[in-house]
Amino acid sequence: MSNGKKTIQRKYHLFDMQGKILGRTATEIALLLRGKSKIDFTPNIDAGDFVVVINSDLLAVTGNKMDGKIYNRYSGYSGGITATKLKDQIAKDSRKVIESAVYGMLCKNKLRDRMMTRLLIYTDAQHKHKIDVTH
Repeated sequence: MSNGKKTIQRKYHLFDMQGKILGRTATEIALLLRGKSKIDFTPNIDAGDFVVVINSDLLAVTGNKMDGKIYNRYSGYSGGITATKLKDQIAKDSRKVIESAVYGMLCKNKLRDRMMTRLLIYTDAQHKHKIDVTH
């Protein structure tokens, strides 16, 4: 690939989270953001597609994760840890739940932040993007 930059063809993929399992859908989203489904996949090139997620408030999880899964934040001060259950985080902002799941499944390098900019999450079914593929 020494002949300069290639033009990357990016598609828009639509995911409707209504009744879909969070973890299983997050793995599909991570693969599309990374570009692993493309024929010319190269690990050091960011050639993934855009992913539009709608109805994030209606996602589902298996087992007792609604009460058992806990998101922790730490301010850096002593006693500054804040714990939030999954059901409380969904009620507060369900987009952060999907964002956190996908973020943890992407490769841990400098390309991860660029890949996350192509993840577009909406709480309802309204979006303004022209969709190529629906999942």
